[in-house]
Amino acid sequence: MTAPEAVVLVGGQGTRLRPLTLSTPKQLLPVAGVPLIAHLLARLRMAGVEHVVLATSYRFELFAAALGDGTAFGLELEHVTEVEPLGTGGAVRGVVHRLRAGPDDPVLVLNGDVLSATDAASLVAAHVAADADVTLELVRVADPRAFGLVPTEPSGRVTAFLEKPSQVEDVVTDQVNAGCYVFRRRAIDAIPAGRMVSVERETFPLLLRSGAHLHGVVTGAYWRDLGTPADYVRGSCDVVLGRAPSPALPGEPGERLLLAEAQVSSDAVVNGGSVVGAGAVVEHDAVVDGCVLMDGAVVERGARLSGSVVGAGARVGAGTVCADVVLGDGAWVSAGNELRAGLRLWPGARIEAGTVRFSGLG
Repeated sequence: MTAPEAVVLVGGQGTRLRPLTLSTPKQLLPVAGVPLIAHLLARLRMAGVEHVVLATSYRFELFAAALGDGTAFGLELEHVTEVEPLGTGGAVRGVVHRLRAGPDDPVLVLNGDVLSATDAASLVAAHVAADADVTLELVRVADPRAFGLVPTEPSGRVTAFLEKPSQVEDVVTDQVNAGCYVFRRRAIDAIPAGRMVSVERETFPLLLRSGAHLHGVVTGAYWRDLGTPADYVRGSCDVVLGRAPSPALPGEPGERLLLAEAQVSSDAVVNGGSVVGAGAVVEHDAVVDGCVLMDGAVVERGARLSGSVVGAGARVGAGTVCADVVLGDGAWVSAGNELRAGLRLWPGARIEAGTVRFSGLG
């Protein structure tokens, strides 16, 4: 078997991550010092993939600028842009003309906004061994009600695709779709062209009803959907700490990651997997615990930050407390404020000095 190809879906707008995604697609947001998608591309290369097709839409030009032709990742990377959104199935069908696989060859299809440590080579091997039409990576989650459920037989054969259950008694399995698939090439060709298609809601259920073999592989690999600011921060920290091992991590796992020309005062505390971006500054007596500081961010003396994102060029004033908040690029919080519990400041926003306490979504 020749090296499998991969299609990576990167068309989403990342609305739940705003304001971080107002100017940058979610897949290009820095996670542990490199774009989120870099972790996926590095893992695909380790699995022997050589040819990757990116299905782009939102801010498509930024992907070409950031990733180029894939040479930096040891890959041949092609970019295909949707003229109008066609859903996950439509996006996959829309790049089929760029695939080189034969009708029965395996093609990896992955959501580019998920951080995982999936062993793609093992997933392809399981697909071939099962002689499946589509193989899905499944993960077990503590509360599956926010996901579509995928029950399987002991052999791994998928028996149903169930929508997100509203009641606890409707939860028949803790197995959920991880957004990583292996398609037999002819199954991609069969997806209707030129219209909105969801693989989760239309393609997979139709294949199941037609008698196709859909196979599920439950993996214990790290997996996190970085759809919210909290998950975004947690995912980045997990890569730095080594809990989500990635060949793209720039350096060794540890309590913190300092990028080029970052400055951290000798008596400041930076831990919990925090990233201090290029040229960012953490001043005297500040504490940064489990945070992402973008390039050029400044945390002034005595500030206390936890679980937060500080955008590029944003500034946190002396003595200010930020807990589980997002400061957009260039935002400015003057000294002595307290920001908590999901507050989001849009780029360039400013909070003046005082003892103001904010909480909730901004």
